Amino acid sequence: MATPTHDSYASLRYPSFRWLVISLMTMTVATQLRGVVVAWQVYDITHDPLSLGLIGLAEALPFIAVALFAGHVADRLDRRRIIIGSLVLTLACAASLLVLTLRHAHHPLHSAAPFYAVIFVSGISRSFLMPSRTALAAELVPRELYANASAWRTSSFQIAAVTGPAIGGLLYAVGGPASAYTVDVVLMLAALVAMRRVHSPASTRTPLTQSVARGLAEGIAFLRSQPILLGAMSLDLFSVLFGGAVALLPIFASDILRVGPQGLGALRAAPAAGAVVMSLWLAHRPPMQRAGRSLLLAVAVFGVAMIGFALSRSFVLSLGLLALSGMVDTVSVVVRSTLLQIFTPDALLGRVSAVNAVFIGSSNEIGAFESGLTARLIGAIPSVLLGGSLTLVTVALTAWKAPALRRLRDLRP
Repeated sequence: MATPTHDSYASLRYPSFRWLVISLMTMTVATQLRGVVVAWQVYDITHDPLSLGLIGLAEALPFIAVALFAGHVADRLDRRRIIIGSLVLTLACAASLLVLTLRHAHHPLHSAAPFYAVIFVSGISRSFLMPSRTALAAELVPRELYANASAWRTSSFQIAAVTGPAIGGLLYAVGGPASAYTVDVVLMLAALVAMRRVHSPASTRTPLTQSVARGLAEGIAFLRSQPILLGAMSLDLFSVLFGGAVALLPIFASDILRVGPQGLGALRAAPAAGAVVMSLWLAHRPPMQRAGRSLLLAVAVFGVAMIGFALSRSFVLSLGLLALSGMVDTVSVVVRSTLLQIFTPDALLGRVSAVNAVFIGSSNEIGAFESGLTARLIGAIPSVLLGGSLTLVTVALTAWKAPALRRLRDLRP
């Protein structure tokens, strides 16, 4: 009997899933572009490493506060409409930054507070967007294609994450922040149009009748009963919390590597460039056979790459190490997101995705604050060194405390 051929493009053959991917890519280019410009503007105003950490905190606080409720909403209402509403609010944030920048050109700001206010609102928008989009993606393809769909969503996100920072740094250097934010607004409009082309199937979910608190408790209780899923999410949480150096890249670009805003765009794009290579490779491969071991090894390599980046004084070497970190981080993302969809019933997917968003989505911003704070106290280089070392400790503890995750093999339902 002939072995069935693996179809690398199976999930992309579903039109609504393709439009979801297009919307994701376009929005990601916009948000990554925006992140480079905001970080450079804020650091240019304050010249304080802590201000870079406060960018992450300004987004993380509302995100954490609202995300669990947003997951409850995603299990009650039309997930597509929630996403569209979130995109409209994010578009308004991009337009606000453009207006703020145009006013700043005539009346220079001496405080970054207005930027933090806009970022705060964008955190609320993202709290509703993430669990709804994760849950909707699971409705658009069959369960047996979850791993393939996850790899394609990751690769599309990372392709956009490569181009976004590069475009942001180039536009900032050539035309200033106003031109960058203009492109940001146009891209957000495109993301909104693409999302409106998505047609979600008729829902088979039973409407929730219990209170918000009880619904959230049900989602959290389910997650606690899944040691493999909880272990994977905890590993990603602490590795990103401790190991990320992205928030400090303006300091490395400006004061250590001395490569300016164009170099900052390249540094921000390097992890995504590596992630593109890995995610495309994973999309063309059958599901992993030793997923648990691959996950632990990937996070360990991520920690080593961060230590190497902190010690590097070569722009090219720094780019290479960041690209390596993106490659191995993609393995973690694909494993975790596939496990989330495989293990979680559709009726709970919004709430469990929201818990995952709090674990993972907020860890980037809280990690940015932690990096900014430690950089202010002990310096940028020691901060990244410490984070990479703590990532290795996290891998060792997870391998010890979560043996079921360590022994995990197949990623198919």
